[in-house]
Amino acid sequence: MDTCYAPSPPDNRNVAGAQLLQAAVDQAFNAVVITNADLSGSGPVIIYCNAAFSAMTGYSHEELLGRSPRILQGPETDAEVISRLRQCLMDGSFFQGFAVNYRKDGAPYYVSWNISAVRDADGHITHYVSVQQDVTQQVESDKQRDLMAHALNATNAPVMITDQTEHLVFVNRAFERQTGYRAAEVLGRTPRMLRSGSHTPEFYSELREKLQRGDSFSRTFINKRKDGEIYHAEHSISALRDARQHITHHVSFSKDISNLVQREQELRVQAYRDELTGLLNRSAGRYELESCQSLAERNSTPYGLILCDIDLFKQVNDQFGHAVGDQVLVQVARLLRRSVRSTEHIVRWGGEEFLIIVPSSREQSLRNLAERIRKTIAGHEHAQVGSVTLSLGVGCWQQGETPADLLQRTDMALYQAKNAGRNRIALAHAPHHKA
Repeated sequence: MDTCYAPSPPDNRNVAGAQLLQAAVDQAFNAVVITNADLSGSGPVIIYCNAAFSAMTGYSHEELLGRSPRILQGPETDAEVISRLRQCLMDGSFFQGFAVNYRKDGAPYYVSWNISAVRDADGHITHYVSVQQDVTQQVESDKQRDLMAHALNATNAPVMITDQTEHLVFVNRAFERQTGYRAAEVLGRTPRMLRSGSHTPEFYSELREKLQRGDSFSRTFINKRKDGEIYHAEHSISALRDARQHITHHVSFSKDISNLVQREQELRVQAYRDELTGLLNRSAGRYELESCQSLAERNSTPYGLILCDIDLFKQVNDQFGHAVGDQVLVQVARLLRRSVRSTEHIVRWGGEEFLIIVPSSREQSLRNLAERIRKTIAGHEHAQVGSVTLSLGVGCWQQGETPADLLQRTDMALYQAKNAGRNRIALAHAPHHKA
């Protein structure tokens, strides 16, 4: 055996076994070092080390033998760990630790080691054997991971990472704030817990297909918080790949756009609603009218219009002022809403003129609805104005007629009602078709 190693005790009966053991330790991947048990002075000294220990520390065998392992300590070595190590040596108990050591060239490295006492037949400690491993790369990786986690936690963008089975392995603090879930509640679960039921199965099928192909997926998700509140979030989901380009995880960055969606909805309402009454405005009314026309032409199902006008409304404005006139408009709009079904559309068509679009309706039902509306309005008085009445024209769509044609006929019926004394309905005349 090389003279730089501590000699094995002679045992003629086990020479082969001892040689095998010696070779195994000499060639072990992990660093192995044996010291004596002298705790006085500078402490135990090295009497054996294998090649892995020499390679890890940068010292040759000759430089290590007879010296204390303390030569590996330096300014970043944890004194608390060393103190605990020394106590374990004195007690003869097993030690497991982790600290910063220094190579011969002064470069620090992280080492994990286990130390056990070796006892003779009488139970006296004669040596200590230590098995060590350089864990610098692992520690640096952990530091990088911790740095990334810290950075992701510092960002205001909610982040979640899932594994190949779609289970969550990481969420940041912004995710917790956005969803109301704590990380401990969601790790190991899938993002399905956030589903609100607002998306179709096709939406999620497209998501799965894209992610399985490794494509990115960017959409607005309508999700549900822990407390059940619905929110809108823009999600951008991408694949994470290993060195062999195999997909290992998916990461999602999101942004809560609930306020933006709400604002867009408010603007949409403003664009299609009359500001004073809250009814559909003329532009939105034209859209609903065209929709009814298309449905009628496809299914040969008639629809109808009721055009209403507040009687003597100019006198209301002249006598009581425009503020009171606005109050009358709001009251009439409210009563109209109470009089129709949700499938029927009420439009503020002009100043004091209202259009009611009634899908899939025939003349008799239109006439009944118009009469019910007339009675409802006449039965309510305004606090200042008193009695308010409507004149109403009723028109039912005929095959081959355009919306403009039907509107013209219904408008003529309205004027007939007014000319006949107001507070009454009039039916539009049948259209004149060209021969």
